[in-house]
Amino acid sequence: MKRILIALFLVLLLVPMAMFANGQKDDGRIVIGVSFSDYATERWPNEAALFTKLGQEKGVQVITQVANQDPKLQNDQIENMVLQGADVIVVIAQDGDAAATAAASAAEAGVPVIAYDRLVKSDKIAVYVSFDNVEVGRAQARGILKVKDSGNFVLLGGSPTDNNAILFRQGQMEVLQPLIDKGQIKVVADQWVENWDPANALKLMENILTATNNKVDAVVASNDGTALGALQALKAQGLAGKVPISGQDATEAGCKSIVEGELTMTVFKDIRKLTPLAFQLALELAQGQDIKANHSEIKDYKLSELTLDDSLSGSVPCYFLPVVEVDKTNVYNEVIKTGFQSYDAVYAGVPEDKRPPRP
Repeated sequence: MKRILIALFLVLLLVPMAMFANGQKDDGRIVIGVSFSDYATERWPNEAALFTKLGQEKGVQVITQVANQDPKLQNDQIENMVLQGADVIVVIAQDGDAAATAAASAAEAGVPVIAYDRLVKSDKIAVYVSFDNVEVGRAQARGILKVKDSGNFVLLGGSPTDNNAILFRQGQMEVLQPLIDKGQIKVVADQWVENWDPANALKLMENILTATNNKVDAVVASNDGTALGALQALKAQGLAGKVPISGQDATEAGCKSIVEGELTMTVFKDIRKLTPLAFQLALELAQGQDIKANHSEIKDYKLSELTLDDSLSGSVPCYFLPVVEVDKTNVYNEVIKTGFQSYDAVYAGVPEDKRPPRP
């Protein structure tokens, strides 16, 4: 019986791989591979499901794999997608530097690579699709300054291996630096949160509060996950809702925290527009179309400009979508009424007489 179960497991494991390997050859369908850095980040499973749904609607075979925050595993998965017949590969990079090797190899093998949301640091990629990440950082800083424009500030950056975190910080500092130079703001802690992990943000914030004797006036956090982790530490000291803190992604938990008066703001990036855009570009690339000719929004940016690293040469075609600064004044109109997050989920626990009308 044990041998039978092992044999059955191997069959179940190999059949999907064989289908992937032969999908293009056997039935003529286009094969799009999508490599996710992780599924711990709230948005990625949703976008994986949307990629799959779009593929089903268009008769395209979409294969999604997740690297569990392991750059080497992600590179191996990308290489396997090439060997197994993918026509295009979409990469949500765990490490933008590490993924460059596999992306360049794929391009050399004739398989275009789309860097999705996070930059793959290679001029061999076909296109980089994302949001205006520098503007995300500006919005986060502006959102905090509306509430608190002086005092001791904490900067909680994202994962240092994610180039977006660098661009968010660039935008934040464009807004904050003049006040820092005036002495109006003092940065008492500047930390980066490995893997965007809320648990890591919690630990960092606990240490910062201890080191500063709770003398923190504002926290510029780079996404909802890290902000909510930091909020746990603030809450333990009775500071949640008193110390403004920024976020990003307009997650369900983040929006709920805003309406409850704890998270100050978030940045709404409508993934319902990003995923279809990436899918459409992948389809066009698989069909051999000129995406630059098809989309006037695609512009070339120097890698050094995108990464703030002058040692990198070459340029990358980019398509950037706009973002929306969201706080308690517009979360209902921008996020709830548009159907991005559920009214019932976001306002759960809020008394009926303190809720806006159901959309």
